[in-house]
Amino acid sequence: MGRTFRIKVRMRRFRRRHPRIAFAIRSLMIFSATFGGAYGFIAGSRSDNSGYDPNAFAIGASFLFALACLGLATLSMRLRFVNKRLRALAAHNEKLIDRNWELKEAEERARSLFEQQGDLIVLRDHQGRITFANDAYCALAGQARIALVGTRFDFDVLEQGDSAREGNGTRVHDQRIATPLGARWVAWREGFVRLDAGQPAELQSVGRDVTDRTETERALSDARDQADAANRAKSRFLAMASHEIRTPLNGIIGMGGLLLDTTLTPEQTTYARAVKTSGEALMALIEELLDYSKIEAGKLDLEQRPFALSTLIEEITELLAPRAQARNLEIASYIDERLPLEVVGDAARLRQVLLNLAGNAIKFTTSGGVALIVEPGIWPNEISFLVRDTGIGIAPDAQSRIFREFEQADERIARTYGGTGLGLAISERIIKRMGGRIALTSEPGKGSTFEVAVPFAPSQAGAGQTAFPSPDLTGKSLLLVADGIEASLIARRLERWGGQTCVVTDAAVAEALLPERSWYAVLIDRALGPVAADRLGEAARTHATQRLVLLTASSRHEKFSAAFTGFLVKPLRAASLAARLALAPEIISPDLAPEPPVEPIAGARPANGLSILVAEDNEINALLMRSLLTKLGHRVVIATHGGAALESWLAARSAVTPYDLVLMDIQMPQLDGIEATKRIRAHEAGAGGRRTPILALTANTLAEDRYACFEAGMDGFLIKPLDREKLDEALAGLIASRHLAV
Repeated sequence: MGRTFRIKVRMRRFRRRHPRIAFAIRSLMIFSATFGGAYGFIAGSRSDNSGYDPNAFAIGASFLFALACLGLATLSMRLRFVNKRLRALAAHNEKLIDRNWELKEAEERARSLFEQQGDLIVLRDHQGRITFANDAYCALAGQARIALVGTRFDFDVLEQGDSAREGNGTRVHDQRIATPLGARWVAWREGFVRLDAGQPAELQSVGRDVTDRTETERALSDARDQADAANRAKSRFLAMASHEIRTPLNGIIGMGGLLLDTTLTPEQTTYARAVKTSGEALMALIEELLDYSKIEAGKLDLEQRPFALSTLIEEITELLAPRAQARNLEIASYIDERLPLEVVGDAARLRQVLLNLAGNAIKFTTSGGVALIVEPGIWPNEISFLVRDTGIGIAPDAQSRIFREFEQADERIARTYGGTGLGLAISERIIKRMGGRIALTSEPGKGSTFEVAVPFAPSQAGAGQTAFPSPDLTGKSLLLVADGIEASLIARRLERWGGQTCVVTDAAVAEALLPERSWYAVLIDRALGPVAADRLGEAARTHATQRLVLLTASSRHEKFSAAFTGFLVKPLRAASLAARLALAPEIISPDLAPEPPVEPIAGARPANGLSILVAEDNEINALLMRSLLTKLGHRVVIATHGGAALESWLAARSAVTPYDLVLMDIQMPQLDGIEATKRIRAHEAGAGGRRTPILALTANTLAEDRYACFEAGMDGFLIKPLDREKLDEALAGLIASRHLAV
C-alpha cells in the first residue's frame, strides 16, 4: 500500500514537472487502445470462422453503449464535484493570498519600524555572532549592516553601571561605551527570543541612548551634594556664629542683671536697664535669624508630645501681661470648653508663633488691648487660634506681603516700631510645616485679627477629662463692671456657665443698677479707678453675696476696700474665676490681704548649697557664673578648659568630696566639653559610685548639638545667655535631693 502510494506520488510529481510529455503519453495510450479495439473487432467480424451474429452484436453494442453512457454520467458528476472543489479551493486560495499579502505588509511595517526606530536593536546567535542589527545600531557603530552581520562586533565598555534582572529573566543594565561619535551612555535590555520553531534562541539586545539623562542626573546629584555640603557649612557657621555672639551677650545681659542688683543712683539704674534691655533685644533678633536659617536649611523638626492647651495659652498671656500693662493695654485669653484638655503636637513651636503674633499685636497697639481666643476649627481635630487687637491695622495692599521675608507693612511704621520683618515669615512657615494655615483680617485704624488654624489630635491620656470643674450659674445674675477686651471675654465665659451677665462700663450706672435685683456676684475692675472701685464695692455689700475686684499684678499689693470678698489677677485664668465663684458666699479669700514685697537678702545662701564645678574658658562668663552661683548660695570652682575640669573632678572624687554638679562649656581649648564628659562617664563606669550630674553650658541651639550633649552623657543643657531664674530652677531639685531633675 505504501509502495503504491509512493508510485502515485512520483507519477503526480512527474506530471507536474513535465506536463507535455505526460499529455503525449496519455494521448498515445488512448489512441492505441481505440485503434487496437476497432481493428480487432473489424478483423474478427470478417473472418469465416468468426460466428458473427448480428443480433448478439446489436445486444453487445447496446450494452457497451449503456456502459459508455454510465461512464460518461459518472465522469460528468465527478467533473462537477471536482469543479466545485476547485472553486472552493480557488476562494480559499484567494483568502490565503490576501492574508499572505497582509502578513507581508505587516512584516514590512515591523521591519521598517524595527530598523528605523531610535533604539539600538541587535540579535546574536548562541556563538555571539550578529544575525541582525537595525539602522540605529549600524549608525552608532559606523558600519554597514552587511559588514556587521556574522561578526562578533561589540562596543568597547568604558564604564559599567548598575545591573538588575527582572522576573521574566530580562537583564537591565547601563553602559558607557566608546563610539565613533564619542562616549555615550546606553541603557540595555537583554533577553533570549526564539524567531523560528526548531531553531536555537537568540540574544536580543535593545539599547536606548540615555546620555543626556545620565549627565543631567549626575549634574543634579553633584548639585545636591554641593547643596548638602553648603547646608552643612551653613549649619557649622550658624553654630559658630551662635556661640560667638551668645558668649559676649551672656556677659552683657548677665553683668547688667548683676549690676542692677547693686546700689545704684537713678541715672545709673537707667543706664544699666538700657544695657540689659538692648542685650535682650539683640538676643531676640539673633533668635529670629537663627530660626529663619534653620527653616531655610530644612532643619526645622517638630515634636509630637501631649500638652495642655489651656495651660499653654494662659502662660502666654501671663508672660506678655507686663509688657501690655506697661503700655496701658489689656491682654486676655479665652479657651473654648469644647476643646480637649490635652492635644498632641509641638507646644514649643506653637508657643513661638503665638508669642510672635501677640507680641506684634501689643507693639502695634496704642490703646485698647489684645485678645487670644482659642476655638474649634472648621475641620475635624482642627483648632483655631485668634489673635485680635485694637491697633493701627494693616492696609489691604500690604496684607499680602507682610508674610514675606524682611517685609513690613509700611516703612514709616517700621522705622517707628522697629523689627526685622522675619517674625511673620517664620510663623507662616512653622504653621505650614505643622499642616495648618495662617490668615489675616485687618482694617486700618480698627485693628487686626490673625487666625492660625492647626490640626491637633486629642491626647488619649486626657480624653474625657476637664481642666477644672465649671460652676453652675444657671439662673444667677452677675454684674461685671469693666471696660475693654477682657470684660467681653469674661462675660462670654460667664454666659457659657449659664449666668445672666450684665456688663457695665460706668461705675455710676453700675451703682444705680445694684438695687434692681439680687446679684450672685459683682466683679469690679480696679482699672475704673481705685476710689470708684472701692466705693462701688462698699455699695454692693447689701446687694451681692460675692464681691470681687479685678487687679493687675502690679497693683496686687495696693490697699483696697475690705468690702471685697476676694480678688482676681488679670489676665484672668478660667480655673481661678471658676474656683472663686464656686466658693460659699461671704467666705473671705485667704489671699485677700495685700502681700508685702519680698526683698532679696544680700549674701543670703541656703544651708544646703551645692558644690559646683564650672568649666568655662571665657573670663567674663566665668566671673558671671561665679557671681550668680555664689549669690544663690552655692560653692563654685572654676576650670578654664576641659582638661583642668577633668583633673579637678578626679581630685575631688579621690578626696571623697565629689562635686554635686558640673556645668560644662562645650567649646573649650585643649579638651572640649563633649570629650571631657565622655571621659568622666567612662571613669564612673569603671570605678562605680554616684553619678555626677553634668549640665551643658552651650551657645549652640541646633538639634544635633543637643543630641551630641546627650550622647556624651550629659543630663541637660543651659543655653547662653543664662537667665538667673532658669539657672535657679534647674538647680532647685539638686538642693533638696542631690539628684538632677530637668
